[in-house]
Amino acid sequence: MSNELTKDTTDSQLFHDLDAEASATEIESLCMQCHKNGTTRLLLTRIPHFKSVILMAFECTHCGLKNNEVQSGESIQEYGLVHQLRCTSKTDLNRQIVRNNTASISIPEFEFTAPPATNSSLTTAEGLITRFIEDLAADQDQRKEAVPEVYQAIEVLLEKLRNALLLPEEDGETESPHAFIMVVDDPTGNSYVENLCAPKPDPKLAIRQFRRTREQMIQMGLLNAEADDSQWSEREKELIGQGRRTNLRKEMESAKKVMQAVREASEANEIMTFPANCSSCNMPGDTRMQMVDIPHFQEVIIMSTTCEHCGFKSNEVKCGGAISDKAKRITLIIEDKDDLSRDILKSETSAFKIPELDLDMYAGTLGGRFTTIEGLLRQVHDELDRRIPFLEGDSAVAERRQRFLQFLSRLEEAADGKRFPLTLTLDDPMAHSYIQNIYAPDPDPNMTIEEYERTFEENEDLGLNDMIVENYDQSANTETA
Repeated sequence: MSNELTKDTTDSQLFHDLDAEASATEIESLCMQCHKNGTTRLLLTRIPHFKSVILMAFECTHCGLKNNEVQSGESIQEYGLVHQLRCTSKTDLNRQIVRNNTASISIPEFEFTAPPATNSSLTTAEGLITRFIEDLAADQDQRKEAVPEVYQAIEVLLEKLRNALLLPEEDGETESPHAFIMVVDDPTGNSYVENLCAPKPDPKLAIRQFRRTREQMIQMGLLNAEADDSQWSEREKELIGQGRRTNLRKEMESAKKVMQAVREASEANEIMTFPANCSSCNMPGDTRMQMVDIPHFQEVIIMSTTCEHCGFKSNEVKCGGAISDKAKRITLIIEDKDDLSRDILKSETSAFKIPELDLDMYAGTLGGRFTTIEGLLRQVHDELDRRIPFLEGDSAVAERRQRFLQFLSRLEEAADGKRFPLTLTLDDPMAHSYIQNIYAPDPDPNMTIEEYERTFEENEDLGLNDMIVENYDQSANTETA
């Protein structure tokens, strides 16, 4: 094993940003063709599309065999992801797609599903379809003689796939008869489809989270395949959604103990510290937590993490207290720099938008934040500048990149107090968001607060439809029995 490997493995940070000075690790490995020793080069890096990836290249100097491979270096996400892309034009076919090797691809209109691949890949929608056509057409001559009915069925599918590549250059008044929906289903949550409207929502791209099934958990090695349901641990049951109601009381009691410990520490002017892994480099570090009482609102928990290894910093706010009966929408007219200094609490369930900046952020974006309006705008700017995929590197489309840079410029001007007036709207179905009223206790002339009933879909997303708040002891005992 080379000295480079020893040097790299002693480095506290495994994945580094890709740059011209990045060096690969060389390892002697067996060639599977001539059974002599060849060389494998490994590069652990972070690039905009994949986040963390492992690049591998094998070469045998004896027989000339070469092989290249890309593997995701990301940890398995909490939920699986399903991307549904509506393809109606050539522009959609040119969208870049990161397909993790655990992701299946399906086109419901064609009754076609491709199982997970051997390797991960960075391609386009057109590239995926072209690959499917090549794979299906490879053995058609043999099928025609051996199994003509299978040959005919595949020919029908091949015709549909070839027609899918004949979409018009741009969308017209009527949708093309060859339009289709491509579904990327990845239980690890590490596949991506390019958003052409970033940072705004893409009307042709729908993204949905889901809980993994038992079979998916076993395939990924998160559950023991040889154990039956009765032998699974409580943690394993929770991973597939079993026992959630049964454990409701335990979860509530545990949450109360944490809240009480944080409250006692805050009253004593102390900060609680507990170990956690960095979400950027996955190295161990510390997360600090303290409870803060916001005047005219409620108590919140502020958490902060700083990684000593890679320098990553993050902070998040968790709201305490009961769930409100109604949702809340707060609208503020920002007229001067004093308004930019107002405190703002954006909970993790809150969506927010500023129409004058073409800014429209989904619920969950940035998590929970307790800062000023200026600070929130700068955090949005920094997050979008660093983390929007497919807008960096030589594969980025110049026009879309320029449009995105103009958007970032408008956002920076707003944070600097050079753009007025602005209309900021916080829409929180949990009613846990807050904007400081500088005229308190009198009403704020520039702020309106509306309460409204949550929809069934919002309650479903928040898990409120299945929540048992009365006689849950009896329900838990019934399910256990």
